[in-house]
Amino acid sequence: MLNKTLNISTSPHAVQGVSTADIMRNVVWALLPAAFFGVYAFGLSALFLLITTTVSAVLTEHFLCRFSNKESTVSDWSAVITGLLLGMTLPPNFPLWMAFLGGVISITLGKFIFGGLGCNVFNPALVGRAFLQAAFPVAITTWYPAFLPDRFSTYSVATFTLPFMEPALDGFTGATPLAAFKFSHQATAIPELALGLISGSTGETCAVLIILGGLYLIARNMMNWRIPASILLTVFAFCGLLNLINSELYPTPLFMLFSGGLMLGAVFMATDLVASPVTPLGNWVYGAIIGLLVVVIRIWGGLPEGVMYAVLLGNAISPHIDNLIKPRVYGTGKR
Repeated sequence: MLNKTLNISTSPHAVQGVSTADIMRNVVWALLPAAFFGVYAFGLSALFLLITTTVSAVLTEHFLCRFSNKESTVSDWSAVITGLLLGMTLPPNFPLWMAFLGGVISITLGKFIFGGLGCNVFNPALVGRAFLQAAFPVAITTWYPAFLPDRFSTYSVATFTLPFMEPALDGFTGATPLAAFKFSHQATAIPELALGLISGSTGETCAVLIILGGLYLIARNMMNWRIPASILLTVFAFCGLLNLINSELYPTPLFMLFSGGLMLGAVFMATDLVASPVTPLGNWVYGAIIGLLVVVIRIWGGLPEGVMYAVLLGNAISPHIDNLIKPRVYGTGKR
């Protein structure tokens, strides 16, 4: 006679053990194609930048843990993600000493001061970038052209600028597609934007690789697909309406989707597991707010890009969204 045992226990009923380190490591794998493409497009300057921001974030986290008499948490890969994301949002010719400082700020003010992983209110990489935007506005808006023929044998003259010295400008710096449209009304072809054949931040240019990385995480059930979907749908709908009103003044929806840091911000930054809402409806509302803010800042703001500020503002109101939008407890009536 076959004996069977029925085990009854309380939740959670885990069927597959996936740790935080597993999720973070897969996020790194999903980011690497876009990061490698940035190195391919911009050369040695981009490689040095990504290494600097990643090493800075990891070293800062290790030092702060030891300073606080805690076990080092660098093995959970979260600091690697922060450093890699920070480097991908910076121009490839950004001075390395500034990039290193940005990694320190990202971990210290964006993560550790709130209690570490799981307690951060804002996306740590964007906290570091916001600091760099305020402290070094000229360096962070000086762009390096892509696909220079000697990019793997030489690097930007600004890369190894000495600390607290004004970086030298390359003789062939240019504008990003967003800046070109905002200030000169020059549109860039959509295939060039989607494939990353443009100037811009180190890891933001190739939208196709960013989307593929997001699809990989969604397939592994390691990303909430509602947030990027809500952001992108909102931007597409709002820009489509504006373009119908005045096609000469406002860009097409596809231009807004594939230009700047929208794809990277929507897929890898707004989806921060800690700084985003937890309810399905809250995710849709959160994404819609970020999408609206992106369009408002890009169209009517003083800066050509608004993804960073939109995501940080979304992070700030995320807890309030969770408080206002609560699922009804099963078996209870409506309020």
